[in-house]
Amino acid sequence: MQKLTKETAFKPEAKGDATTRAARAIIDGEIAQRDAKTARLRAARLAKEAEDLAAAPPIVPKATKAAKSAAAKPATKRAAAKKTVEA
Repeated sequence: MQKLTKETAFKPEAKGDATTRAARAIIDGEIAQRDAKTARLRAARLAKEAEDLAAAPPIVPKATKAAKSAAAKPATKRAAAKKTVEA
């Protein structure tokens, strides 16, 4: 604590500055807690997503009707003629 003198005890901004410093200290503490919580939750979410991805069976795309019909018959008469010439 400072030694009380006429100059230090009666500054009009001293009480306001003290309040501002206290409020900023509280707010900075809350921000630090929020950032720590966010980082902890993000790490937990990423770990769970990685675990779920590893445990999930691989996704095999199904053949669509268009792909099945394209494999069964040629798209044009020229392609049909070409296919018969090759055979």
